[in-house]
Order: sequence, then C-alpha cells, then structure tokens
Amino acid sequence: MRIASWNINSVRTRAHRAINLLQQHDIDVLCLQETKVADDKFPTEPFEEAGYHVSCFGLNQWNGVAIISREKPEEVWTSFPGQPGFAKDPEAEQSLEARAIGARIRGIEIWSLYVPNGREITDRHYAYKLQFLYQLARYAESRSNSKFLLTGDFNIAPRDTDVWDIEAFRGKTHVTEPERAAFQMLLEAGLTEVTRAHTLDKRYTYFDYKGFRFPKNEGMRIDFQLASATLADACTTADIDLTERAGDKTSDHCLLIADYDLPDFDSVR
Repeated sequence: MRIASWNINSVRTRAHRAINLLQQHDIDVLCLQETKVADDKFPTEPFEEAGYHVSCFGLNQWNGVAIISREKPEEVWTSFPGQPGFAKDPEAEQSLEARAIGARIRGIEIWSLYVPNGREITDRHYAYKLQFLYQLARYAESRSNSKFLLTGDFNIAPRDTDVWDIEAFRGKTHVTEPERAAFQMLLEAGLTEVTRAHTLDKRYTYFDYKGFRFPKNEGMRIDFQLASATLADACTTADIDLTERAGDKTSDHCLLIADYDLPDFDSVR
C-alpha cells in the first residue's frame, strides 16, 4: 500500500498536479493539507474522473484537509476526539478548524493533519498548537495497538538538523522545546517516524518560496508519517519527491511517500 502526503497549498490551483502525482507514483492513498477550499467548492470531479474517491473537510479559504484514495473509505471522521478549536478573540467561541480528516481504508486508520503553525511564540496560536498536539498524542495512545497512521504537515522540526540553519530559527516557532516535546509525546504514545530512516539523503520536505531556498537546499523537515507499531513494521521504503518541488508554480512542500508491505492488501488498479 503506497501512502503519500502533500501540503498542496491550494487544491483548486494544483488539482491537476495532484492527479499527475497520483498516477506517476502509483499512489493508493494521498493525504492533502492546506486545500484552502470549502467542501462545496472542492474540485472533486477531476479526481473521480481519474478513478479516485475524495474525502475532504474544508470550511473556507483557510486550512482544509483531504484524503484521496483508490478505494472508498469504510469510515470518515472530520476531527479527532478532544481536538481543540481556535478564535483570535479569547472571549469568542473557539470553533473547530479544518485541520484533521481521518479515514479507515482496508482496516487502516489514516489521518491527514495540518497542525497549527503557531505564528509567534507570544501568540495565542502557539498555545493552540501545543494543545492540538497534546490532544492528538492522547488520541494516538488510545489507537496504538491498531493499524494507525498520522501523516501531514506537523509544522515542527524535531531536530536541529531538520532546518537548514538552526541559528536562523532561534526564538521562533517550529524549533522550540515545547513543540519538540509535544512531537516526542506522539512517539511516546506508540508511534514511529517511519519516513526519516529512508530519506536521510534528502532531509527536507519544505522550502520557503522566499530567498531562493529550494535551489540553495535551505529547507525544513516538517512533514512526517507516524505509524503505530504494527504498521511501522510493514514500512519498507519512503521517498521525498524533490522533482515536483523543482517545478514551476508548485507547492512549497514536497510530496512525502511511504510503502507498506501488507500481506492482506491487494491494491485496486
């Protein structure tokens, strides 16, 4: 089973690119983040015409997540238990954002996640980010004995080597100890970061549009696939598609792919 994740940075702008990647890499499940579209405006038709099922959750032009799959999911969820909401005004209702969508496909529970950015350390969004991760870790722990996968844009660089220059990030989000501790909580909940070991030569999954970061190989590793023990043992290889990132008018994130050797899974072609 080939599972991929991509922060697409607007699905309406890049639907054709996503379909090309699905076909080029022979992907069974593609998890998208930052689709930036409400459900009623999601470009479902081209995906369906290409032979895929679309599960999406979007409320407006911000955030948004989706799971594109060869097979129709057995079940779909648009939030995980305990997922916090957010509003800039602390006195306003803290509404749920479109940051998580889960689907059960062939008995595997797969989540496409767009973890809050955090903005600035002094911003309320930073506390929201930590709370989001704490609740996610709590839920992951309850699912650790099943075939369970969290994938997407985590907006955290867990190690100093996951950014092109740690000194450029001092005092900023993505590399703070509380964020890294929250990421570690996911691993302590029984999950394994399966993609890193197979992609040490490529290192980064995100390159800012500004500053010519991609040609200078100045990026960040902030996209991951975290799998429960049963699923992690089945992961045979992973890859970061740098070719797509080098393309014109593409996303600032790279496609992240992992293969799982599951004896009971016959991919639908």
